[in-house]
Amino acid sequence: MPADPIARLLADPPDLPVRSALPALAEAVRTSGAVVVQAPPGTGKTTLVPPALADLLGPGRVVVTQPRRVAARAAARRLAQLLGEPLGQTVGYSVRGESTTSASTRVEVVTTGVLLRRLQRDPGLDGVTAVVLDECHERQLDADLALALLVDVRANLREDLVLVAMSATVEAERTAAVVGGAGLAVPVVTVPGELHPVVQVWAPPPSRVVALDDRGVTPAFLDHVAATTRRALDEREGDVLVFVPGAREVDVVSRRLAGVDADVRPLHGRLPTAQQDLALSAGPRRRVVVSTVVAESSLTVPGVRVVVDAGLSREPRVDHRRGLSGLVTVRVSRASAEQRAGRAGREGPGAVYRCWTEADHVRLPAHPVPEILTADLTSFALELSCWGSPDGSALALMDPPPPAASAVARQTLVGLGAVEEDGTVTARGRRIAGVPVDPRLARALLDGSDVVGPRAAAEVVALLSEDVRAPGGDLVAAVRGLRAGSVPSPTWRGQVSRLESLARRSSGGAARTRSLSLDLTVGLVVALAHPDRIARRRPNGSTYLMVSGTGAALAPGSALSGYDWIAVADADRGAGRRDATVRSAAPLDEDLALDAASSSLHDDESVTWTSGRVVARRTTSLGAIELTSDRLTDPPRERVVAAVRDGLARDGLGALPWKDSAVALRARLAFLHGALGDPWPDMSDEALLDGLDGWLGTDLARVRRADDLRRIDVTSALRRLLPWPEAGRLDELAPERVPLPGGGSVKVDYSADQPVAALKVQEAFGWREAPRLAGGRVPLLLHLLSPARRPAAVTADLASFWATGYPQVRAELRRRYPKHSWPEDPFAPGVVAAQPRRPGRGG
Repeated sequence: MPADPIARLLADPPDLPVRSALPALAEAVRTSGAVVVQAPPGTGKTTLVPPALADLLGPGRVVVTQPRRVAARAAARRLAQLLGEPLGQTVGYSVRGESTTSASTRVEVVTTGVLLRRLQRDPGLDGVTAVVLDECHERQLDADLALALLVDVRANLREDLVLVAMSATVEAERTAAVVGGAGLAVPVVTVPGELHPVVQVWAPPPSRVVALDDRGVTPAFLDHVAATTRRALDEREGDVLVFVPGAREVDVVSRRLAGVDADVRPLHGRLPTAQQDLALSAGPRRRVVVSTVVAESSLTVPGVRVVVDAGLSREPRVDHRRGLSGLVTVRVSRASAEQRAGRAGREGPGAVYRCWTEADHVRLPAHPVPEILTADLTSFALELSCWGSPDGSALALMDPPPPAASAVARQTLVGLGAVEEDGTVTARGRRIAGVPVDPRLARALLDGSDVVGPRAAAEVVALLSEDVRAPGGDLVAAVRGLRAGSVPSPTWRGQVSRLESLARRSSGGAARTRSLSLDLTVGLVVALAHPDRIARRRPNGSTYLMVSGTGAALAPGSALSGYDWIAVADADRGAGRRDATVRSAAPLDEDLALDAASSSLHDDESVTWTSGRVVARRTTSLGAIELTSDRLTDPPRERVVAAVRDGLARDGLGALPWKDSAVALRARLAFLHGALGDPWPDMSDEALLDGLDGWLGTDLARVRRADDLRRIDVTSALRRLLPWPEAGRLDELAPERVPLPGGGSVKVDYSADQPVAALKVQEAFGWREAPRLAGGRVPLLLHLLSPARRPAAVTADLASFWATGYPQVRAELRRRYPKHSWPEDPFAPGVVAAQPRRPGRGG
């Protein structure tokens, strides 16, 4: 037998489906240096591909990525067991804060985040012969970025670096095109799955039970998941794997299964290593493993013959407008549901109990949404800037980042001082990138250490990064509980030690600490991490306003009620809610708020039209939170004009004092604009508002309140719009009154589409045609009235009226008004002279 443990393993490998594909893998590596392996979960790709590469490539290290720490440890442990060695010799692993490797390690399993930090420190990956990116199909943000950076490294630094991308889905061809770079696809090695038959059992909840509401997964639905698990235990043989979306649901369902005839083993990323190992190891009794997505594809859970799937998963979502982000619970995709079901068929025929209907299954999305399209991109953007490609356009990304999300991320990093406006990374940005947490938390650690000391800052940042549940959302109580051991978190203390060490190394000297209470210490560090979520209580006393402008409300009975200032670590805003609900926060005071969010502090002078008056103020604000406000006694004229203009645009020109003369003049000018066009001005509301400064600007500068507005002479203001020299013909083209044949005159009404004059029939005697306006272009529409001023006829064609209409009107009027003269010929000599004259300017 070979002395080399890897050679011994490959001489007699486990009977796994991937074994038959190893020759094709070797040939692809020799010819292309890169390959995509498409293999369903359970085919052994994670177990045999890395040692096969190590054997093929000789001296050097093969680095294998896993999306989660629990998967990285489990994969390394599984391979070490096959080699018959302890971890840290031929096979080791490295995850955040923990590493078991040595000089003799040839296969190292790491989380994708660890690989990204190595690439930033050493892009050439000195001593590494190959990188295997496992579970590429999950499309996690770190995995997409790692793939893009490795393609860049192969193209520009390390042509000899072997790259293997392993995926469990049909997107292998697309992945191959990305791995090849420059549009040249690399070979795809397909490993057929050899799963046993899996029976589908549809197990929807009762009609009255919903899976999700505004608060997340409902207790009633988790009761149903537990009941379905009990049913599966009774109906099937073998261990049961239960999928729920998060650690909280794992704990709830595990408690609901108390008393079953099996060992109940929770499995999620926040558990201690020993408990994770227990869930991943077959035991003497039947087991029920209640797990998050960690067991979907990247872990092997031996003994499982039954899967119970709640049909839910956690996905990142971000509300860029309100500055809120986090994980949300959504329906699982069909691809993920198939991955989960496949866990039941690895060792023999199995069954999957799906907690939804077959009709619901058809409506599920086909695939998970790539994280790059939905997640907060701040860390991603900082990685791009550190790499020297701020917008990522030069990198082979599977999907480009959304422009809006990228812009928000860039501005967040600019606010942290991590990048310049053009995306160039700063020295401070590299320090922030060196802390293995979100950039905002890294900023809180580095800046907070100088104020409250490295230990205290590290305690709060570890609390936020480890997603420890704060009792009642009170982060101060959570810190006290973690210190005392009453709040469980197996990883918190280790994370505190690592972050404290990083903070001390980064500070380069003694911290300039201040003596703050624990409440304010926690609040300050949270505020440094999320300055946009600093919030002050509104005057109503029941809700808060954040610096970002988002409203926030504490949960009923919160211990934080009564504080004027709080620093919010986590909040979410459900559909239909005006304010976000605060999930975790800590007290703050105004001085610390100003320190933490100093970049949001600004002075403004505002001049607005409010409730019928000009309001001029000088304010000091912290983002959207107004701190002080004073009256501005002498606002600039142009600001006043703009304020009144905005008020008129909002309230309408009706706010002006339109006397009859102004209304009439506007109507005459509107008529001429319609009939003749330019240079006669447009009198529509839109045109008058657009040109407000030209005809009303001088008057507006004197306005301070509604009374001032009512004193404006609108008629005189409108005359400023008269065109010259054409204005001299206004009374000719659009006269206020037209003379009557028998003397006197009649007023012309321009308010309708066509000018109108109302006069008695007898007053029109002597007119053969209706008067024409606008230089003869438009006839006057005549409303002819009886002696009692009742309508008798309407016409603009007076000649036609006299010929055909007048005989009928005359007969009717003679009957009703016999004392009046109704000649047959309205143009006969003496007829006009015989009519009574209209007195003065009446009519």
